[in-house]
Amino acid sequence: MDALTIFGLFAVSAMLIFYALEPRGAIYILGFAAACALGSAYGFLQGAWPFGLVEGVWSVVALRRYLLARKGAYDAAQ
Repeated sequence: MDALTIFGLFAVSAMLIFYALEPRGAIYILGFAAACALGSAYGFLQGAWPFGLVEGVWSVVALRRYLLARKGAYDAAQ
């Protein structure tokens, strides 16, 4: 396995872990956003720009959810 593949495995594994932990608190939503940003970087680095683009969008969506959760508005908005 090369370094880029290991980086990608780390990124998507972190996404899965943080997604599963999201109900425990807003900090895990922020972790998910960061992991999505890593997944986006991986997508662009390996040449799969559609994957990189979609993961970038997911990162922005998760960051917005984090900001709403910190304000307490996330639970009310659902």
